[in-house]
Amino acid sequence: MASSTADVATENASKYLQQLCKHWAHKMTTEFDPAGGRVDFPSGATLFLEADGSALHLRLDAADDSLERMEGVVADHLKRFAFREELVFEWARTA
Repeated sequence: MASSTADVATENASKYLQQLCKHWAHKMTTEFDPAGGRVDFPSGATLFLEADGSALHLRLDAADDSLERMEGVVADHLKRFAFREELVFEWARTA
């Protein structure tokens, strides 16, 4: 397993966290409240989300060969919810 993190600046972090988790709850196991969430993907990847007043903090755990693709999946979905603002994702690999 590999991990990457991203801190996405937005004042709407809690809103996007909840939208994303509700969206994926129809197909995947999710847990969330306004401050934090978790999404378990069928592939075995897991997304952890934390919201504060200035950013949405993401940690993605996935197989080495799918981490980059999963980063794109997460970013693309969040960008769709945030069409009124431009979110910037700078994923950083962690040990």
